[in-house]
Amino acid sequence: MILPKRVYFKDQTFHALSDDTREITEGVLLVKTPSNARFIPPTALYLEAQELGRYFNLKIQIIGITGTNGKTTTAALIAHVLQSLGHSCALLGTRGFFIQGAQVKPKGLTTPSLLELYSNLERATAEGAEYFVMEVSSHAIAQGRILGLAFAAKVHTNITSDHLDYHKDLETYRAIKNQFFSDEGLKIINLDDPHVRFNPANAYGYACERKTHLSVNAYSLRPDLSAHIEFRADPRSRRNAPNNAEMGIVHAPLMGLHNLYNLLGALLCVRALTKTPLETLCERVGDFTGVEGRMEVVHQNPLVVVDFAHTADGFVQIFNSFKAQKIKVVFGAGGDRDKSKRPLMGQVATAHALKSYITSDNPRTEEPLAIIEDILSGVALELRDRVVVEPDRKKAIELALSELQGDEVLLILGKGDECVQIVGEAHLPFDDRALVRHFFHKD
Repeated sequence: MILPKRVYFKDQTFHALSDDTREITEGVLLVKTPSNARFIPPTALYLEAQELGRYFNLKIQIIGITGTNGKTTTAALIAHVLQSLGHSCALLGTRGFFIQGAQVKPKGLTTPSLLELYSNLERATAEGAEYFVMEVSSHAIAQGRILGLAFAAKVHTNITSDHLDYHKDLETYRAIKNQFFSDEGLKIINLDDPHVRFNPANAYGYACERKTHLSVNAYSLRPDLSAHIEFRADPRSRRNAPNNAEMGIVHAPLMGLHNLYNLLGALLCVRALTKTPLETLCERVGDFTGVEGRMEVVHQNPLVVVDFAHTADGFVQIFNSFKAQKIKVVFGAGGDRDKSKRPLMGQVATAHALKSYITSDNPRTEEPLAIIEDILSGVALELRDRVVVEPDRKKAIELALSELQGDEVLLILGKGDECVQIVGEAHLPFDDRALVRHFFHKD
């Protein structure tokens, strides 16, 4: 992209920046990144991406959240708590770009291009935001889209498996995610995740299954999430100073153990940055009702929930939120994306659900039935009678709703709050939630 920006560099004045070597004309200064380095002519003048901060007003504290699942909810929680404490905040991620709760840009990439990101940061700074809370994707880390940024805090949610179409193998994917936590800055780490690796300097841990900086003493997931938690600046003091801890009771209208982890990560991040007592922070999440398209209850009696989960691990987290309940599920898998996760999604869904309606997600340029066959390859033969195949997502959802009993739960997974379905190159209007609401109110 070409970003209008007056820059004085090596005795020359430029009126714009670009990270695309094809866009370099008179007055446009090239920004060198790992993605474009091999295309830069030997004699070309360029600015290293790491030096961009010298030319932008970035007087703002940046908080980056990465992980396979939970980025969007954790980011929204951090912004919610900071704003409730009186701090002005910007939020950037899968749902778009927000400043003080007002959306200023629509949905796009989880993490935008390098120059767009710097432009967003400068805009947030100009509009008075103190904090910039952003989701950081594995693609952004690998492609250098966050180069030169000084993070006030980095938050880790979990590392499982996704995007292997890009990263090629699980080891590379995990290494890219963990690379984000290799510096000596403030890090907030989920210590229950066996796959995380990080620099221990300035690292704060949170966990449900072990004692660390922010720990859980007891919790309940019914009907909503509640927990008794404790914070210790030095977990090693537990033996010598057992009373030297901040205690808090947190209640939030959220569902699922995975959302308890999201809460812990957000609370620990704000506690570490602002030094606000834990008890005060716990009071700030009681009115956080979640994020659109993430465990969103679209209908009660019977219960219908829409969620963005699109990995096997994401599926497990959602299904575990409805243990001992009769579950049915509608899902598919995205086309032109990581194929390795499709059988695993089929395996997890049919192991947990009474009935699985396997359909299309965003097929893009792939044949929908071919994607469904990949999913079915993970379904045990003895469970095939629990599966209904319907490539038309609208028909699949309507069929599932028509067969849903009052004591059952229907989970519609994969697209969350997306408002389009991508078929070929076309972006067609489509909203899982709107379909559900229309079904129950069509009379």
